[in-house]
Amino acid sequence: MVNGQGKNTIIRMFNVSKRYGKMEALSNLSLEVRKNEFIFVTGPSGAGKSTMIKLLYMGETASSGSILVDGMNLARISRKQIPMLRRKFGVVFQDFKLISTKTVFQNVALVLEVAGLKPKEIYPLVMDVLECVGIEDRSEEFPPVLSGGEKQRVAIARAMVGTPKIVLADEPTGSLDPDSAAQIFQLLRSVHERGATVIIATHDQQMINNHDGRVVRLVKGRMDCEN
Repeated sequence: MVNGQGKNTIIRMFNVSKRYGKMEALSNLSLEVRKNEFIFVTGPSGAGKSTMIKLLYMGETASSGSILVDGMNLARISRKQIPMLRRKFGVVFQDFKLISTKTVFQNVALVLEVAGLKPKEIYPLVMDVLECVGIEDRSEEFPPVLSGGEKQRVAIARAMVGTPKIVLADEPTGSLDPDSAAQIFQLLRSVHERGATVIIATHDQQMINNHDGRVVRLVKGRMDCEN
């Protein structure tokens, strides 16, 4: 146990608040996430879902409270340790965040390059994950020519390629048609089946109703209910 974190707990948030000036995006949020859990974080726009996701990988820092991720206390880690923390995560951003001047292959490979792998190690890993998400035939294309569903597949491949312990997905199906959304959700399920803890921030109630997973609901930055 590390700082009160149980062996099966990979994330612990205790009385976490995040303020932007006088506006409070999150208020006294407490949550424990077990290893290999599949969790939906839901709530209306402005509820704090995206803020919660950003706090976990230190895209933002909490105003108060404590966050532990896989034994690391985020309030105590140094700037030099942030890359080590972020290697624990694969993040699927709401707006994809693909580099338009790099090919699909290069966008995914960048994660492994930053981790220090050699080109001969990178190539098979990237092609394997592109095949897994069904987009290996688009490996030399550039993001601007891809459909929304294809861009999301690339984003998921990028999140998967480093075999992270935790995958965070911020509204991963928000801009997709129902068929594409269903396919993207199944890809996230496959990430979970590979052993990752998966946290999806979404307002898609139909997706939540149709699939198993713990549901955490936020309203105005506060925990409304959990089941």
